[in-house]
Amino acid sequence: MTINKKQTSLGIASLASKTLKNDNSSKTAKILAASALAQTSSSKQTGPETEYLAGKVLSSVKYSDDTKTLAASVLSQSNKAR
Repeated sequence: MTINKKQTSLGIASLASKTLKNDNSSKTAKILAASALAQTSSSKQTGPETEYLAGKVLSSVKYSDDTKTLAASVLSQSNKAR
């Protein structure tokens, strides 16, 4: 299995933190934010379910730019072999 060594940047981590603290953030945004934060300063990779969710977010027009930013970050940290 190929390991992706990318980690969440400080800017994305800050956005993820704000998303998780915001009561108005969607469940989808919070899932992506939690995944992004889990990959800050760690070697964790995006799981297949979250990877699928992030792909759906990026291909949809109903999500905010912030949610799409989190989705893109999470996808960039997925397993290269998938």
